[in-house]
Amino acid sequence: MNDMSGKPKPALVWPADLGDVPTEVFVREDIFEAELETIFHGPYWHTVAHEAEIPDPGDFKTFDLGRYPLLIARGDDGQVRVFVNSCPHRQSQVETAPCGHARGFVCPYHRWTFRNDGSLLGAPGIDDFSPKFSKSDYGLKQLRTANVFGLILVTLSDEAPAIEDYLADGMDNIEKTVGHRQGLKLLGYQKVRYACNWKVVMDNDGYHAPLLHTGFRLLGWQSGKGAQFYTPTVAGVASELSPGNPAGTLRDPSLVEFKDSSWNSYVTGIFPMTIMVKHLDVFSVRFAIARSVDCTEIHYAYFAKADDSEELASHRARQASNLLGPCGMISMEDAAIFARIQIASKARGTAIMQKGVKDLRKMPTAFLQNDESPNIPRWHDYRKVMGFPMEGEEQ
Repeated sequence: MNDMSGKPKPALVWPADLGDVPTEVFVREDIFEAELETIFHGPYWHTVAHEAEIPDPGDFKTFDLGRYPLLIARGDDGQVRVFVNSCPHRQSQVETAPCGHARGFVCPYHRWTFRNDGSLLGAPGIDDFSPKFSKSDYGLKQLRTANVFGLILVTLSDEAPAIEDYLADGMDNIEKTVGHRQGLKLLGYQKVRYACNWKVVMDNDGYHAPLLHTGFRLLGWQSGKGAQFYTPTVAGVASELSPGNPAGTLRDPSLVEFKDSSWNSYVTGIFPMTIMVKHLDVFSVRFAIARSVDCTEIHYAYFAKADDSEELASHRARQASNLLGPCGMISMEDAAIFARIQIASKARGTAIMQKGVKDLRKMPTAFLQNDESPNIPRWHDYRKVMGFPMEGEEQ
């Protein structure tokens, strides 16, 4: 069997017990290369921006999807477009700044100039070009794009389903996490590279939160009231936070005040790598890039409501960076655990799901807040996408 590039798919037989995951999927280069072609370059939708990052005509950001460099720009007409960040002339990267504002883009190699809608404006020496040359044929390559509650999603494949069908039953949870009628405004970023495979990050579960993270214990956020949900493309958890008891723990207890929200917390993921968080008064989207088999880059983007007062927006930014960022009080331990898993996975053992698992031969469908069992259907959908047979199945 071949992947979408025509190369033979990597051989791997999955354990028969549903809760078992072979850890070689975290360390094998051939599997990572196959994932790039099958998932990241294949018929799936990927979140690459939020419209609040580029609110005005001329605003842009750059990002990567698999091995494809992207340029995401809001044109003078107000429309957001996603392009391959490559000059159609000699394939040089056009823009290298992480973000900015521009009426157009100039490829430095031969000074070909493009409008912010991707069309070619002009090129030096154009009168001497070949007779078949037409400017209309040499705009930046535009990709299929969708806007879902302000999230900008893109696919590299014409075979990807319509976004409404792709997200299907997960739309409601996405709206509860980041969808707001008045819109969002960007507060800022924190960016980090984790020394692990992208699936280590996405395998994070509800079981670990009150056990690994000191902040959860200190602040009394261990009620476990809530439930997880799963669909093949959207998964997450909806939970109820207690206000905690920061007295004697925090020098400034206002850090964990609820000033503009209920005590409901939502964490919603879109396959394969997007994570959105609504936690306390924080709105966050984690844009992720699978850099290599053992390196995952995540851009933590933080948002406020568009009509927030300056005081409330400042409160959201303070909560975001101090609590939920890569070095936040309730997430700082993740980096160390990710690295430990990556190192230990080189021994090619088996990760075994236990919490919430009722039957090792029956796929679970109901999940509590602190179960790790929702990871089981997620892993088996991944297994099917990659074409890995289970023990006892015909190969």
